[in-house]
Amino acid sequence: MNKTDKIYVAGGSGMVGSAIIRNLQTKGFTNIVSKSIEELDLINQQAVNDFFVKEQPDYVFLAAAKVGGIHANNTYPAQFIYSNLMIECNVIEAARQNNVEKLLFLGSSCIYPKMAPQPIKEAYLLSGELETTNEAYAIAKIAGVELCKFYRREYGCNFISAMPTNLYGINDNFDLQNSHVLPALIRKFHEAKQAKALEVVIWGSGTPRREFLYVDDLADACIFLMQQYNGEEPINIGCGGDIEIRELAALVKKIVGFEGTIINDTTKPDGTPRKLLDVSKLHALGWKHSTSLEEGIRRVYEWYVNEQ
Repeated sequence: MNKTDKIYVAGGSGMVGSAIIRNLQTKGFTNIVSKSIEELDLINQQAVNDFFVKEQPDYVFLAAAKVGGIHANNTYPAQFIYSNLMIECNVIEAARQNNVEKLLFLGSSCIYPKMAPQPIKEAYLLSGELETTNEAYAIAKIAGVELCKFYRREYGCNFISAMPTNLYGINDNFDLQNSHVLPALIRKFHEAKQAKALEVVIWGSGTPRREFLYVDDLADACIFLMQQYNGEEPINIGCGGDIEIRELAALVKKIVGFEGTIINDTTKPDGTPRKLLDVSKLHALGWKHSTSLEEGIRRVYEWYVNEQ
């Protein structure tokens, strides 16, 4: 990518998209296009086609998606599969029709089988059953990966896909019903601290292990891959280490400064027992994350408090 190439970041107002825009700007890219959902509904095929015809982007980061945690995925599976299928189909096809130079599609680590060997290699895709609580979202994301692969084979499009691990960062969703585990914990502990509560209840047993990547590190990896990777196979983006949810809760508790106790609600689902990505492929290309989990959570908590 040249500094003046037109770059479209789909989902630019979200956590991932806004981080990609920040990183591009830091690196000196000056011709960045993004639209809010109010300005451009990516589920509307005609609107997407019209946008691409008008703007003619050279590069596309497809970071737009309908996302949520276990509760949201389990409660609204039809909305999750429909919205995500429509977004990726519309953007990828419009990119092909308008001769986009290169497109990066962002999938999710939840596309891998529930009981995949750990750490999870890219080759494990479609090798087993999915986690039922986010199956609809995962199937949509798998379809996006396959779209990129088959568009490459049939049309010669340089469309690549990357699989991020669990993400957190500035502009995250802190809604307790629909958020992912880390922002939910930040909000729970912060509100408990303010209320001088004696305890905080967290979902599940606390034993599942999860990997977390600071979103600005993800953005840096995406731009690295856009410039350095042209393969058909998806590539994992992560930090290469994981943590038990109960350990994560204890870390958030310490950073927030909550002094009460943590209670586990074992009537709530745990989800996948472990989800650690094998990032050896990305490391071999020359990229590694730079933000520790504790440092990243401190940054996000500081941002969250200032936004209140």
